[in-house]
Amino acid sequence: MKKKNWLFAAMAVIILFVVIIIFSGSKNETTQITTKVLKGPFEVLVYSSGQLESENSDHVYVPEKMKDRQTRISTLTITDIVEEGTYVDSGDYVATLDHQAVQEQLKDAQDELEKTLSEYNDSKIDSNLTLSNERDQIINAQLDVEERKIAVDESIYESPSEQKKVRMDYDKASRKLEQSKQAYTLKTQQEINKVNRKYITYKQVKERVDALEELMEQLIIYSPKAGIISYHQYEWGGTVETGSRVSQWSPIIATFPNMDNLVTKTFINEIDIALIKPGQKVRIGIDAFPDKTLTGEVATVANMGQLMPKSDAKVFEVKIKVDGSDPDLKPAMTTSNTIQASYIENATYVPIEAVFSNDSLSFVFLADSKTRQIVEPGEANENYIVINQGLEEGQELQLLQPEDADDYKFSGFEIYAEMKRKAAEKAAEEAAKKKEQKEAEKTPELPEGLTLPPGVVITSAN
Repeated sequence: MKKKNWLFAAMAVIILFVVIIIFSGSKNETTQITTKVLKGPFEVLVYSSGQLESENSDHVYVPEKMKDRQTRISTLTITDIVEEGTYVDSGDYVATLDHQAVQEQLKDAQDELEKTLSEYNDSKIDSNLTLSNERDQIINAQLDVEERKIAVDESIYESPSEQKKVRMDYDKASRKLEQSKQAYTLKTQQEINKVNRKYITYKQVKERVDALEELMEQLIIYSPKAGIISYHQYEWGGTVETGSRVSQWSPIIATFPNMDNLVTKTFINEIDIALIKPGQKVRIGIDAFPDKTLTGEVATVANMGQLMPKSDAKVFEVKIKVDGSDPDLKPAMTTSNTIQASYIENATYVPIEAVFSNDSLSFVFLADSKTRQIVEPGEANENYIVINQGLEEGQELQLLQPEDADDYKFSGFEIYAEMKRKAAEKAAEEAAKKKEQKEAEKTPELPEGLTLPPGVVITSAN
């Protein structure tokens, strides 16, 4: 028993001794994690997922009559459409649009047509009665004039005063006849205008009924050509299918993809879009065929960003032209795109973690001396950063900031001075360009055909 206690005590002393040695050593030494400066090809890559689509596709559109303002129907629902991938010949059935919506509009228009036709016919009858009364008044006025004329002729045997009175009655009747004739002319034009207005209203309703009846006959959509039907992809995501709404502003019902000219459409977030330029090389993976890799290049970059549905993230549409063609590819297949935003054939670069900075300087900690080497950083990818000046291949750097970093001396202030000089030159060039642009905007344009003599300059009065 005593021997066992002695053994435990000895082990405890040994463990305590080891702990003391470890802790005393940790106070005097700091473990360094180092890395080396590398040199070779360097590329900046941007990753995104996309979707294949045909660059030059033919489409099946909504009926042309939907664009007619007479129908007053801008949007209809697709109630049926053939399955995607179906081969159709020219004239084959493709889809059906909602008949009920058009039927309701047609019924209302037909009821309105009956009403306007009745009003038009009533207006013609009313006009005939009104003008008939006006003509009767003219006849009565003519008879009154004739009667007054007889009285004038018989008044030659009367006194002068009686003759004057009869003459005045005759003149009054004559004026009344002329007024009736003029009133009839004006009333006739008034009634014609009234009937014409009713007719125009009737004609407009009739044209709408005709347009709706014609649209009803076009709600079953047939294929304009032979090909494989593909569902159209909305710009903001999703596809046109049964239950989707189409309109004169979004008129495509289905698509005939041309698989010899493919692009993959992707969206790049606003943080990375500045790196993307037309012409950049792209490696394209097809999710449906993991072993298949295609190549392509950036074709277009949108100037305007857009918000993704149900998200606050702003993205920019980028289209990538796929090189060649492949019979296995189908529209709407998902792609994994690796865009080579930048490539340097022989770059000096280090891990991003090895580069530190303060307010104005970028620097690294050398592993073989107490030196903070000032560097000029360049392009960076997700793991490494290019060093334009300050380091050479093979130099060993500390990957973590040492505990005694304040004891390290700065080296390479000439690099910092060179960076400041380059920045000043660049700022001066940009300022000179802006000044030239402003001067060009201020300089008045000469009339066509007029040139100034050498040495003569026109400046703006402003």
